[in-house]
Amino acid sequence: MKIRGALVVAVAVIGLGFLLGGLRINPYIYFAGYVVLQYVVIATAWNVLGGYAGYVNFGTPAFFALGAYTSIALREAFSAPLPVLILCGGLVAGLLGLGIGYLTLRLKGVFFSIATFALSVVLQTLIINWDYVGGAKGYTLIRPPAPFFRSWAVLLFILMVVLAVVTVLVARTIERSWIGRGLAALRDNEEAAECMGVPTLRLKLFATTISGFFLGVAGAPFPYYVTYVEPSSTFDLNYAVNALAMPMIGGTTTWLGPVIGAVLLGTAQQIATVTISSELNLLIVGVVLVLFVVLAPEGLTGLVRKLRRRRA
Repeated sequence: MKIRGALVVAVAVIGLGFLLGGLRINPYIYFAGYVVLQYVVIATAWNVLGGYAGYVNFGTPAFFALGAYTSIALREAFSAPLPVLILCGGLVAGLLGLGIGYLTLRLKGVFFSIATFALSVVLQTLIINWDYVGGAKGYTLIRPPAPFFRSWAVLLFILMVVLAVVTVLVARTIERSWIGRGLAALRDNEEAAECMGVPTLRLKLFATTISGFFLGVAGAPFPYYVTYVEPSSTFDLNYAVNALAMPMIGGTTTWLGPVIGAVLLGTAQQIATVTISSELNLLIVGVVLVLFVVLAPEGLTGLVRKLRRRRA
């Protein structure tokens, strides 16, 4: 699919989101759709670093929470509108990603993963002790009337449709550019890539920055979704586990994999939340992830490619 075709599909998906927003249905469906689309953004952002570059990031909650708390801080200080909060949340998280890239230049494999997990723990400790954004007791956000839409459920749903489409378009563009090919070389063999002249340092910094930016973008509207924000919900382990599991289920080497994994796993979790219990979400993720690791280690997209090769 060429760039023009991708843009047509993107506009069509956004248009469909607006059409769905005009329906008179249970508001919970919009909130559930928001969560699924939020996971599309998170999984796609994670995959830029974890899938394309091969650097597994366990610090997803740190970038997500930084986007959320940047929104809170700017709202308290300047009463900034939501679009500004989203942009600033992404920029601050992107700067954190750039900093982590610099600080972990020599770390690879499990050592890089441990460093990103430690980042999440350190940042959570700082937020707990920062009373301006609520600290340990949390922050309550009183939403004003929803601008342009009849409710915040519809507004947040359409907003996340747009953010998901933009994130996927960026990931697709990266994958099909020289940057994507360089990241693939970095993933396969970093030493060999350096010997071939691939700018591994710049590519790693680029991947950490872009991944951090979109994780922050996903977290920025979070205070408007829950209206009560406290550290344990923003630094939830679910974000780290889902960010890892969703691309692995769909396939980490393509932009489509995280989208498929997020939609399937996110929808299953929302259904389980309504019909059984939200406490089963991590169990569902764990069971599905184990099955895919054993039966389809390259994810659904890899399984489809393998079946096509056999038929050919």
